[in-house]
Amino acid sequence: MNRGLSAAPLLLAVAGGLGFAACQWLIYVYAPVEATLGLVQKIFYVHLPLAWWGMTSFFVVFLGSALWLWKRRPGADRLAAAAAEVGVLLSGLALITGMLWARRSWGVWWTWDPRLTTTLIMWFVYAGYLVLRGLDLPPARRNTVCAVVGVAAFLDVPLVFLSARLWRSIHPSVFSGRESGLEPEMRLVALACVGVFGLLWAALVWLRKRQLDLEARLETLAENRAAGPGRE
Repeated sequence: MNRGLSAAPLLLAVAGGLGFAACQWLIYVYAPVEATLGLVQKIFYVHLPLAWWGMTSFFVVFLGSALWLWKRRPGADRLAAAAAEVGVLLSGLALITGMLWARRSWGVWWTWDPRLTTTLIMWFVYAGYLVLRGLDLPPARRNTVCAVVGVAAFLDVPLVFLSARLWRSIHPSVFSGRESGLEPEMRLVALACVGVFGLLWAALVWLRKRQLDLEARLETLAENRAAGPGRE
């Protein structure tokens, strides 16, 4: 049972890696080349999963933080920490790939578009959350402060998602139902990439959560040994 559970994230990672490798055929062979942007448009199939699963990570941070505030479960705090690290990584890569796309599409590396601006703010907020987790504070107090920030920070996530619809934005609404610019083949490939990338995301969060669990166990053992009578 334990061996099966321990192998699960590795199996997810392998399945996600193989799936994303298969998606490369869909991206470069099956999906048509966009008439205006050409091959550069295909970075979209990586950019979209990074953005979506980055925001999903922050939703997990919100859930873990809320659970810590409610039940004071250390595992929930460690889940929030793991998801935050993965979320900052993915959203940072989403910003970078978005800039590469913007340079070809809009002629500039960056513009203060509502979607881009709210995403950048989101990245800085959660990067600050990770800095806060590294402060030298009593564990219970640190976890509580981080949980409050994790809950409050999530307010920016739905704002990022809705920004292109709430304000005038040059950022495309990919699945808005009209003027999305996606052919049926493009839509299918985009959904496939999002799906298989989800396996990689789950593996990353799971593995990082396991590392934090093991770290907590080692710290507990070290504290118990230091508190007990010396026998060596």
